[in-house]
Amino acid sequence: MEMKLDKKYRIEKCGAYTLYHNENGPAIGTADLPVIEVDGFIFKNFERTEKLLPYEDWRLEASVRARDLAGRLSIREIAGLMMYSPHQMVPCLPGGPFQATYDGRTFPESGKMPWELSDQQKKFLKEDSLRHVLVMHVENAEVAARWNNEMQRYAETLEHGISVNFSSDPRHGAGAADAEYKSESGQVSKWPDGLAMAATFSPELCREYGQTVAEECRALGITTALFPQIDLGTEPRWMRIEDTFGCSPELVTDMGKAYCDGLQTTEGSLDGWGESSVCAMVKHWPGGGPCEGGRDAHYPFGKYAVYPGGCFEQHLKPFVEGAFRLDGPTGAAASVMPYYTVSWNMDEKDGKNVGNSYSHYLIHDLLREKYGYEGVVCTDWGITQDPEQEIDSFGSRCYGAEKLSEAERHLAIIENGVDQFGGNSEIEPILEAYRIGCERHGEAWMRERMEQSAVRLLTNMFRCGLFENPYLKPEESAAVVGRESHSLAGFEAQLRSVVMLKNTGVLPVDKKKKVYVPERTIQERKGFFRNLIPETKLPGASRSAVSEYYTWVDTPEEADFALVFIESPISDGYRAADREDGGNGYLPISLQYRPYRADTARRQSIAGGDFREASANRSYYGKENTAANEADLDLILDARQRMGEKPVIVCVRAHHPMVFGELEPYADAILVDFGVQTEAILKLVSGESEPSGLLPVQMPENMETVERHCEDQPFDLKPYQDSEGNVYDFGFGLNWSGQIEDERTRRYVRRS
Repeated sequence: MEMKLDKKYRIEKCGAYTLYHNENGPAIGTADLPVIEVDGFIFKNFERTEKLLPYEDWRLEASVRARDLAGRLSIREIAGLMMYSPHQMVPCLPGGPFQATYDGRTFPESGKMPWELSDQQKKFLKEDSLRHVLVMHVENAEVAARWNNEMQRYAETLEHGISVNFSSDPRHGAGAADAEYKSESGQVSKWPDGLAMAATFSPELCREYGQTVAEECRALGITTALFPQIDLGTEPRWMRIEDTFGCSPELVTDMGKAYCDGLQTTEGSLDGWGESSVCAMVKHWPGGGPCEGGRDAHYPFGKYAVYPGGCFEQHLKPFVEGAFRLDGPTGAAASVMPYYTVSWNMDEKDGKNVGNSYSHYLIHDLLREKYGYEGVVCTDWGITQDPEQEIDSFGSRCYGAEKLSEAERHLAIIENGVDQFGGNSEIEPILEAYRIGCERHGEAWMRERMEQSAVRLLTNMFRCGLFENPYLKPEESAAVVGRESHSLAGFEAQLRSVVMLKNTGVLPVDKKKKVYVPERTIQERKGFFRNLIPETKLPGASRSAVSEYYTWVDTPEEADFALVFIESPISDGYRAADREDGGNGYLPISLQYRPYRADTARRQSIAGGDFREASANRSYYGKENTAANEADLDLILDARQRMGEKPVIVCVRAHHPMVFGELEPYADAILVDFGVQTEAILKLVSGESEPSGLLPVQMPENMETVERHCEDQPFDLKPYQDSEGNVYDFGFGLNWSGQIEDERTRRYVRRS
C-alpha cells in the first residue's frame, strides 16, 4: 500500500500571487501557473502537463534544467532570449527618451498606475519572446517591485512561463558622470564607483559594495548587472577611465574579483548561487582601455584600440586571473561583454581588424577555447545596425562588418560564440541569420549552436531562482533599497575614496568660518550622444550643503577662505569643423585647461581607416585644443589673487588623470575625488574625517609625457612633482600626518 507523504511546505497569500514555502527548499511564487506536489514538495508546472519535467524540478542543477528547457524551445523563442529590450522608464513620461504608450495613449492620458505595463512591453514579451529587460528609470522601489510583479505575472501566462531577467547599468555611483549612459542613483545607497572605489585600495570594501548592490538590485527585481567595468585604465585621456579600477593590473584584478564575488554570492548556498545573487556582466573583453589617442569606440572616430607597448596580455589579466577565477563559490563572472573596439593587429590567426564581437580569434579562439570561458557573452550595445553616413555619430558600430547585411552580421557573431545582442530588440535579423546559417552549416548545426546560447542564458536565470519565485513584496523592497545601514556604509566609503594631494597646513578648517565658493562656467561642447550642449553656468557647490558647515559669503574679500570646486578638463577629440576646413577632423584630447598644441604627437596614427574618411591617418599632430571648462582654472587664479594670504582650497572632481601644473602652485590645499557627494568633501575639509584615499592612476607632469606614452602600457607616464616636493604617482596620497605608507601601499605600490 502506497503511503502518502506529509506536506513539506506552507502557503502564504501575497495579494496577486501565492508563495509556497518548501522545507529546506526554495519558496515557489506563482500568480497564474498551476503547481504540483511531488514527494511532499511544491513545484511549478510550467507546461501544465500535471507531470514534473526536468526544468520544473528545482532539485536539479541549473545547467541540467536549462538544457531541458532549451530543447523544448522553438528557434523564435531562442532568438527572443538572445535579445535585449530598449531602456525601460517606469513609468514612461512624455518628453523623455525611449518613449512608450499605454493603450495607445501617453502615460498621463491613460490613467494607468505607474507600475502597469506599456504596450511595447507586452509586445516584446508576447510577440518577440524577449525575456531580458534593461531597466533605466524607476519612480521608486515600491513602483519597481509592483512593475516587476506585473511583468512576471504577464510572462507566466505565455508559453513555457519563462520569467523575465531584469538588468541594469550602474545605479549606485555617488558622482554624476557623463562617460556612459548610466541609470540614475534614485533611492539606492550612494557609493564610490570605478576610480573612486579604486582609490580606497580595498578589495574587501569593494566586495562589501558588491553585496550591497546585489541586495538592493534584487529588491528592485534586477538579476543581471551590466558591470563591473574591469578594463585596465592605461590610457589617461579615455572618457571611460573613470569607470575602471585604475591602471594597475594587480589592483584592477583584485577589485574586479571582489566585486563579482560580492554581487554573485548567496551566503549558505552550496554553489554560491541563489535568491541573493546578481549575475555580473564584466566588461569589456579584451579590454577597452588602450583606445588610440584616448578616443572612445562609442563613436566611429574612436574605434581603434592599439598596443604600441606590447601589453595585450596585461589587459587580459583582470579577466583571466580575476573575473574568470573568483575566490567565491560561483567560480566565474556569469557574463562578459566585448567592447566596440577594433583591437588593432591582435588577430594572430586571420589578421582581421574588426570589432571585438566580430573577431573569431578574440571570441572563439581566445575567450572560449584558450581561456575556457563558458558563461554568457553579450555584445556591447548597437553593433549590428547599418552604419550612419556621418563619422561624428553615436550609432555606427558595426566596425569591420559594414559590407555585410544586418542578418549576416548577426550570423558572424553567433558563429564566433557570442550568445546575446546588446541593444537589439528586433527579432527578424536573428531569424534571418538562422536561415542563412542553415544553408551554410546545415540545420542541425545551427539548431545546436543557438540552443547552446539558450542553455547559457537560461542557466543564469535558473541560478538566481527566477523560475521558482520572481515576485517581490513591495513593502520589503521599499525597506531594503537605500536603507540607513547601506547609506551610512556607502557614505563612509566615499570618505575613504577622496585623495588629498596637497596641504600646506590649512586643512582642516574650523566650522562656521566664512567661505567663498565661486560659480562655474562651461563652454558649449558635445555631449555623450554627440548632441550640442550650450554654455552652462552652475554653482560650484550646493549652498545649502556648504552652509551646514560654513558661513557662505559672496566675495573673496568677505571670506576667511576660498573653496573652489572644479572638474578635470573637458576635451573632445573630434570636430567636424576641422574636417570641413580641410583637416581630418581629429584634435588632441587635452588633460590641461589652457590651449594645448600637439607638437610632440605622432605624425602618423598607428591605426586608421574608415569608409567615411579620405585618409587612414588619424594624427592630430600640430593641432590645438582647449578645454571647454578652461574657466575652472581662472576661478583658482582669481581666488588666489583676491584672497591674498588667505587659504585657497581646490576640490577637483577628476573624471580622468589631469595636468596639475597649471593650478597646483596657486592652491594651498588640493582634494581630488572621483565621484562623491559634496557632503563628503565638507566632512574632510572640516576635519570631521581624515583623508585616506590613494591615487589609482598617475597624474602626468605635462601633455608631452602623455603623447610619449603607449596607450596600452601601465605606469609609463612621468608624474607631476608639486611645489612641496610630492610626486603625484600611482598610490600617492596624504593624511593629516603626511604621505600615506600602509599595508595598501606595500601591497600594490612599487616604490623606486
